[in-house]
Amino acid sequence: MSLPTLLNTVRSHGMRVSTARRSVLETLLAAGEPLTAEELAGDADLASTYRNLETLEAIGIVNHVHLGHGPGRYELSGRSAGWTTCEACGRSTPLPSPALQAIRLAVREAAGFEAAFTHFPLVGRCRDCSTSL
Repeated sequence: MSLPTLLNTVRSHGMRVSTARRSVLETLLAAGEPLTAEELAGDADLASTYRNLETLEAIGIVNHVHLGHGPGRYELSGRSAGWTTCEACGRSTPLPSPALQAIRLAVREAAGFEAAFTHFPLVGRCRDCSTSL
């Protein structure tokens, strides 16, 4: 995903590309992990940042995720298929798409439920913490 592609998506939804909206998208593009609204805002107005995130989420550019305790985080759509979060150490790890597809299939077959892990992670213990028990 590139900045011009993201900006064109914003425009295609009849929205203007404000400086604040561009800044949020640039920061998300540069980020290696989901960020809080506070991290995205930096010195900008936090309320404006939240409004922009809500708008970008509504048009499918941004995902809002909860990775354990603490504030919600935001990432560009398509950056990760889903997340795992360790309840012992708090580390969050993105799930590769094939692994998540297998997990969704197992849940569907076992419970008849279509699970989505885009907003909330799978929670448990990571390899490091589960071996230290």
